[in-house]
Amino acid sequence: MVLLTVGSIVRPHGVRGEVVVEIRTDEPALRFSAGAVLLTDPAEAGPLRVKHARPHYSAGRERLLVSFDTVQSRQDAEQLRGVLLQVDSAQIPPPTEPDEYHDHQLIGLTAVDQNGVELGRVVRIDHAPAHDLLVLERPHGRQSLIPFVAAIVPEVDLAAGRVVVTPPEGLLDL
Repeated sequence: MVLLTVGSIVRPHGVRGEVVVEIRTDEPALRFSAGAVLLTDPAEAGPLRVKHARPHYSAGRERLLVSFDTVQSRQDAEQLRGVLLQVDSAQIPPPTEPDEYHDHQLIGLTAVDQNGVELGRVVRIDHAPAHDLLVLERPHGRQSLIPFVAAIVPEVDLAAGRVVVTPPEGLLDL
């Protein structure tokens, strides 16, 4: 089972057990709908069933205020600070767009240049404001950040387990 993080609990909100959730999904209305069950990391914190969720804007960022069936007080909510909210990847349908991928599909792929020379392995995806970044673990242990844009990553071949990267000069030296 591959777990995908769809949110993280930032802090309690109010005295009735609501929490502020940092959104990490493109489908927050679906993932945080009433009745949705979320797994947790650490696992001892859950699973948690969503009672209700509503938008919350703080410091220019959209977050959610979420209440769970089993969280009744601020003290209960405080115990959830920092908990990751997750779903099983098997519950998520594949993307409908041909050039769209879920993070778990990309993690573990081998990155090669246009000549087939191995550059490293994708170890995670960072979601930056401008575009996503592939984090490569390089052969000598260093990490490189590769902008996940068509000009630099022109090919993703899930069946072959690789991504083709055409980095601008110096990108891999940073």
